[in-house]
Amino acid sequence: MQAVHDGWNGASDGLEDALRYNRKLWSIFLASATDSDSPLPADVRQNVANLGLFVMKQTVSMMTQPKRELLNSLININRELAAGLLGRR
Repeated sequence: MQAVHDGWNGASDGLEDALRYNRKLWSIFLASATDSDSPLPADVRQNVANLGLFVMKQTVSMMTQPKRELLNSLININRELAAGLLGRR
């Protein structure tokens, strides 16, 4: 998504593929967070679920009315999540 953001030209080449990939990734996170067998604490599961719902809404917004600035929140959320998973937070 960062490459799409940086190379934004109005038509935004690669946007659909980037959003599709991100949606698949977040579908996995959502499924894991809402699984009753998840070992994560309830508050963490709820936070992941809330973020996932926000990501899905932003993705739909981007698909219907693409705006470069809307990518910023998706990029930042993904970076923060990745940093947390890597133990950098």
